[in-house]
Amino acid sequence: MKKVFFSIMVFVGTVAQAQFGSLFAKNPIINLENFDKQRVHWGYFLGFNSYDFKFDYKTTPDVDVLVESSIGFNVGLVGNLRFNDYFDLRFEPGLYFNQRNLTFPGFTNTFDGLREVKSTYIHFPLLLKISSVRTGNIKPYVVGGVGSALNLSSNATAKDDNANNRFRMIKWTNFYEVGVGIDIYFEYFKFSPSIRGVFSLNDELVRDNDPNSPWTSNIEKMTTRAVFVNFTFH
Repeated sequence: MKKVFFSIMVFVGTVAQAQFGSLFAKNPIINLENFDKQRVHWGYFLGFNSYDFKFDYKTTPDVDVLVESSIGFNVGLVGNLRFNDYFDLRFEPGLYFNQRNLTFPGFTNTFDGLREVKSTYIHFPLLLKISSVRTGNIKPYVVGGVGSALNLSSNATAKDDNANNRFRMIKWTNFYEVGVGIDIYFEYFKFSPSIRGVFSLNDELVRDNDPNSPWTSNIEKMTTRAVFVNFTFH
């Protein structure tokens, strides 16, 4: 994974070094002048993610559930429908890999309270992109919308629960997404780095079979929060 991203950044850096002088010059050469006038165009993205959980409790605990986040990897496609110079509708299905480690309080044996939550999500967001006026070869934008995500690692149908060291989540969740980015027009392609915040709208926890479970009995709601950093190529 690291080798892939290193290769990408070397490629972008090499192209950028050759062209940034013209991109930010006082009177730059305008690249891909008619690119955004296409009714529909396509692209793909690669990026990083960091997932977290937000917990709401039935009664306030002495110690919260500890969430240890890690850096994951995302890859996907982009379909862009142009409305006008300022508004675009985007569909960005993507595959997201991540792991979160949860430490539940109240256990004398740390291993009993530790759960590794390895997740593979397929995201299906529908987003509205609002762009500013293009200045030379640069165009900032904001993006936001809603979508659904399928958790391929949810364990939702498993009969075993935390008593058998199996953490369970629902398969489908709805979310909203907001972010900012910038379109950079090179000679042969458009490069669009962006950062997104993603927030789940529904409770994702599947409770343990035991209503008095030390892992799930005091949790009122568990929702995902995430940050995506995407590098999109059109």
